[in-house]
Amino acid sequence: MIRVLIADDEALMRVGIRLILENAEDIEVVAEAGDGLEAAAACRSQDIDVALLDIQMPTRDGIAAAEDIARISPRTYVVMLTAFGEEASVTRALRAGASGYLLKDTGPSELIRAVQLAAKGEPVLAPRITRQLLDRHVQSGRDTEAALRRTEELTPAEREVLRLLGTGLSNAEIADQLYLSAGTVKAHISRILTRTGCANRVQAAVLAHDAGLLDDR
Repeated sequence: MIRVLIADDEALMRVGIRLILENAEDIEVVAEAGDGLEAAAACRSQDIDVALLDIQMPTRDGIAAAEDIARISPRTYVVMLTAFGEEASVTRALRAGASGYLLKDTGPSELIRAVQLAAKGEPVLAPRITRQLLDRHVQSGRDTEAALRRTEELTPAEREVLRLLGTGLSNAEIADQLYLSAGTVKAHISRILTRTGCANRVQAAVLAHDAGLLDDR
């Protein structure tokens, strides 16, 4: 079962999300929180696989809570579920360690699928958010030299995993391409994130593009 925390300061919103997720046979909502402090405390005291966090919450907001959770419960994947899709909010959330960013207009089936993917360590981004990130990346250009320096310590196998990650493949798809187990791919990605200083798969994918790993492929 995928153990989920829902953190939102609106009780009705929490009820609605719970009702949606409980339609899935492999998802169990094990905790709720009304602010960021409660969310972090829940991840400290329980085994949480996926934490769904709103951004605007009293006492401590969702982005601060994401930073707390990344520190106290590294095994928990954080997905922001919010009404705010501004680029600044997305960037702050990803830098805080969030592995996903969804908008509250996400459909029920898409929300369930996103939680299932997040529990496997897969990135989940609302389509509009993905477009924003790509547009910003294209407009800002890329610093290939700096990106190459960040990938210098990677082994050839890790560089190939990073390249495939940059194409948008899931762990399972990367495993199929390289004839590896999903566990081996997950271990490679964990080392890639550590060695390159990336907080999540989204940042690693951008790094792959910046380093030119996808060029002429």
